[in-house]
Amino acid sequence: MSTKEEKKVVDEESVETVVNTEAAENVENAEATEPQEGTQEEPLSEVDELKKQLAEAMEKNAELQDKYLRQAAEFDNYRKRTIKEKAELIKSAAEKLMVAELPVVDDMDRALENMEKGMDADACIEGFKLIVHKFNNILTQNGLEKIETDGQEFDTDFHEAIALIPAPSEELKGKILDCVQPGYKLGDKVIRHAKVAVGQ
Repeated sequence: MSTKEEKKVVDEESVETVVNTEAAENVENAEATEPQEGTQEEPLSEVDELKKQLAEAMEKNAELQDKYLRQAAEFDNYRKRTIKEKAELIKSAAEKLMVAELPVVDDMDRALENMEKGMDADACIEGFKLIVHKFNNILTQNGLEKIETDGQEFDTDFHEAIALIPAPSEELKGKILDCVQPGYKLGDKVIRHAKVAVGQ
């Protein structure tokens, strides 16, 4: 075999080796680019997980919405019930006071009849005093209290100054000298301030 022929055989072998090597690399690259079975399952399982989380979130949302609607309905019922009870309480309190005042109305009717018959003036005055005393007792029993003014220090929480007059002595300055209209408290609440004259 000549040198040329030997060189040609060597070249053909080299070309075949190069071709085989490139083919092997192409196969490896193709295998690398093909999706593996494990990698196909991962995206599917991730989607399934997201779907599961979405379903759980929607279920939780529906549960919370139902709970909110129930609580809103319960609060509305409570509000209506409270308003009704308050109205009934005010009505019953007014009824209680009216029933307590009826004997005083009866006494005033009897006193008026006796005055029309020409009853003695002193007896009429005495009877009227008893009626006023009875009426004041009823008001006191229902929580009404007269605000004290005689010789008291002027207090804007309870008194309203309508006049300032010269004090007869130094110790009466800033004190109430006269009450023009009495004030009243219902429990701890002032329902009418006493109108007073204060020494200066």
